[in-house]
Amino acid sequence: MNKRRGISWNLWFGITFRFHPLFTLLLLLSVVTGYVVEMLTLFGIVLIHEMGHVAAAKSFGWDIREVQLLPFGGVAVVEEAAGTPAYQEAAVALAGPLQNVWMMLVGYMLMLLGIIPPVWGQYFIEANLLIALFNLMPVLPLDGGKVMQAVIGLWLPYQKTMQAASMVSLILSALFIAVSVFHLLTDRGGIQLNGLLIGGFLFYSNWYEWRGVPYRFMRFLLHRERRFEERVFYGTLAGPIVVHGHRKAGDVVQLFMRDRYHVVYVLDDRAARIRHIIPEQAMLDCYFDQTKRGRTVAELFA
Repeated sequence: MNKRRGISWNLWFGITFRFHPLFTLLLLLSVVTGYVVEMLTLFGIVLIHEMGHVAAAKSFGWDIREVQLLPFGGVAVVEEAAGTPAYQEAAVALAGPLQNVWMMLVGYMLMLLGIIPPVWGQYFIEANLLIALFNLMPVLPLDGGKVMQAVIGLWLPYQKTMQAASMVSLILSALFIAVSVFHLLTDRGGIQLNGLLIGGFLFYSNWYEWRGVPYRFMRFLLHRERRFEERVFYGTLAGPIVVHGHRKAGDVVQLFMRDRYHVVYVLDDRAARIRHIIPEQAMLDCYFDQTKRGRTVAELFA
């Protein structure tokens, strides 16, 4: 269940921008420490960063439920995200950091022309660079993590793709926390409170994602028929899956890849000939039937 916490704000095209409690906490800390201007600047940068994601998503016809604003970026919550192609997910993810690139160029030009103070201009450029580089880290739910997941999905089945992306993200989140604690204990760079908060949030998010892989895999399967229906009608290349008849229907479905329509070839016990050729939808029907999911392919299609 997705718990909706934080402050929400309907801003653009009816999309709800929701401020995560961590964002609100850092804003309050900026008031106490006297860094309000810097925090408001970061807020503006993050907002434009997220509008880049929204514009790219809208161009693909995505139905965006809300955008959750975090201290280092944001997360677009998409309706039926499991049904989107990998290249679209990567393009939408990269659209955010691209906004930071043009903002850095504009800030640099304005600083050269003397329109903005050099001190503030340098902070503006550095803040954009930091947010862009941080978001490109291969950690979910950051932009780099989404691109990483899309790339992994080119070689691995979707279930293993989600598991691999979550595991890499968990490891890197733990390293991020360890580095922050190391700096804190060695008194290098001051108190790494922001790093600990962000690292803790990333680790918790990815632990939650890891545990939710079965649920997200089921959503992925539910949207496949509608996604490939038109492509199959007009003709499309299929990705073959070759299995022995003793493989269970649930095991075969777990081999499905994100952007490929599959045809399953069932071999006999000696792998000498093809016993059955099964379309993807027939395998999905068996998977969604609890009485058939654990049965072998040979039994189901005898």
